Amino acid sequence: MKKQKSYIWILSILSVIGFVGIWWFCCDVLKLTSSSTLPGPVTVIKTFIAKLSSSAPDGATLPQHIGSSLKIALGGWALGVVIGTPLGICMAWYKKVDLFARPIFDLLRPVPGLAWIPLMIILFGIGITPKIVTVFLSAFVPCVLNSYTGIRQTKDVHLWVGQTFGASDTQMLLNIAIPTALPMIMTGIRVALGAAWTCIVAAEMLASTKGLGYMIQQARGIYRPDIIICGMIAIGAIGAVFSGILSLIENKIVKGVRRDG
Repeated sequence: MKKQKSYIWILSILSVIGFVGIWWFCCDVLKLTSSSTLPGPVTVIKTFIAKLSSSAPDGATLPQHIGSSLKIALGGWALGVVIGTPLGICMAWYKKVDLFARPIFDLLRPVPGLAWIPLMIILFGIGITPKIVTVFLSAFVPCVLNSYTGIRQTKDVHLWVGQTFGASDTQMLLNIAIPTALPMIMTGIRVALGAAWTCIVAAEMLASTKGLGYMIQQARGIYRPDIIICGMIAIGAIGAVFSGILSLIENKIVKGVRRDG
């Protein structure tokens, strides 16, 4: 088992090395592109290191941009999880809640998060509030959908067993339906985080004075593809870290519930 895991890690590392190697060979050796269109990895690494402490040309360092994006993205995502997950559970379990909330949810669900940005700017300006609300709306939908689906997939035989032993409706929800739905709920939380991270970058491109999206937009205006790629690398790396953290949490929670069951 350990050898298999090591083999997987080696393959993953080799894929990254291979991609960077091809990029370097095409840009720095063959000179297929100029530095003003697609710089090589050496140039990007130098820019990345310099941007850690330099605020030029967009007025903030890379850590400051990352901090601004994280604050808004995690705030909106947390609101989406706290509100969307319980709502999805209640909609799936209680028929009256479903009948009451579904019409509004079905109206909101098809609207992509990015479509809310112009309206949020008009209502709240370009401060932190419109971006948090926009991120919340993007994270809210997958949390509701996955929680709802997970509860609805609870097997009838499990509920019959609970009824046989005299469990109340609330006890069956807490002890049978929710533990069964945990994998779907955690998937919804992970999807919501990805949606929040994507949405905040786009929102910062349109209405912000700081953040990774703002940095990328400013770099585009002054033809600095090296800074654009630095921003893309930061976005991808942070997203991968958060996804890995949520995967670890999901594995521990799901395994713990199964052992208890």
